[in-house]
Amino acid sequence: MALFGKDSAASDTRSAGRMAETSLSIIAAGMRISGDIASGGVIKIDGRVDGSVIGARQILLGRGGAIHGNVEADEVVIGGDVIGSVRATNRLELQGTATVQGDIDTKSIVVMEGAQITGHVRMSELVASTGAPSQE
Repeated sequence: MALFGKDSAASDTRSAGRMAETSLSIIAAGMRISGDIASGGVIKIDGRVDGSVIGARQILLGRGGAIHGNVEADEVVIGGDVIGSVRATNRLELQGTATVQGDIDTKSIVVMEGAQITGHVRMSELVASTGAPSQE
């Protein structure tokens, strides 16, 4: 039995769950990653990724950041350049400095003045609920 009557195994499990939920990975400016990235937390990219970035709760691509591959997360905020498809199951935000060369699938989108999209944009409630865009 742990100090003050708490079960240490249960406490460790809860701590691990909170850490996974709030994990933050940063790819700093000047850093380049070659290969795919998968994470269940938040990924902040100010450098360059040559590969897909998938599975995250949130992906934040800074103004100087670039992803040359597919992007898939619950929420995506883009301020830099993406060459590849973007799939945001809940929300996509394209800031004024964003460029996307590829198709977009999302439930909700915010496009600020100045953002550029070269590709198709599909919005559907089914993206979030089934993981696949509707075929209408």
